[in-house]
Amino acid sequence: MAFSKLDPNQVSDYQKKGFVLVPGMFDPEEIALLGKSAREDRTLDQHSFGRADGAGGSVRLALWNHPGQGIYGMFARCERVVRSMELLLGGEVYHYHSKMIMKDAKVGGAWTWHQDYGYWYQNGCLFPHMASLFIAVDPCTRENGCLQVISGSHDCGRMDHTLTGDQAGADMERVQELLTRLPLEFVEMAPGDGLFFHGNLLHRSDQNRSDHPRWSMICCYNAASNNPYKESHHPRYTPLEVVPDASIREVGIKRFGDDTTAVGWLEDTDDQSARILSKD
Repeated sequence: MAFSKLDPNQVSDYQKKGFVLVPGMFDPEEIALLGKSAREDRTLDQHSFGRADGAGGSVRLALWNHPGQGIYGMFARCERVVRSMELLLGGEVYHYHSKMIMKDAKVGGAWTWHQDYGYWYQNGCLFPHMASLFIAVDPCTRENGCLQVISGSHDCGRMDHTLTGDQAGADMERVQELLTRLPLEFVEMAPGDGLFFHGNLLHRSDQNRSDHPRWSMICCYNAASNNPYKESHHPRYTPLEVVPDASIREVGIKRFGDDTTAVGWLEDTDDQSARILSKD
């Protein structure tokens, strides 16, 4: 049976561990449409930029604030995603932003240990009522830099973050101590798998030294009740128009591209999630 939304056991796992993996959340046709669209999307490529990892590597990514009407928006707005996020965040949610992580073969950089709320706190979000969905476009393996998480670390609360290279990382003294008390998990995923994770979950990834790319799309959400108290480079509460799950296939087959005037692409100079921390 096709995935419709998280069940009570999955919600319980998320609450305990700070994440829950959903194998086969999107079927092979859906994820193939996403992968083909992303790799052929010249606009996505033009808006991509690198983030140095401080160890000689660089992660290429593109970010946008609003889901839009194209295939990226259909993934972010479809019922199976939004209804699951509503269960995790306790009510209405809105799209905070999405990004395509393009960790290419041999050259894709690492991400240091961090919490997403470590960034988003700076944007005026008062509570960590925020979560993300990591969608595997390619296989995610240890060899090509799959996500690593510290299970249960979301219960630690927000940690201090400092800038290393172009990335903001969590306080490593506390991270190292947490690793002696909590399990480290390598989240290997097949294309179409989805990983829901809490805004305070500590996570990282290694450089991609394999011969295979590791592309992924990450859709981030905020609780409507957690509307930021100030303006930032990510949006305040914006009502989210939910679409049927079938919209992914319908839009993808039509090759209907995202409306680039509406999605709100974030250029490198506008993405202050990490850089703002250098002022601390």
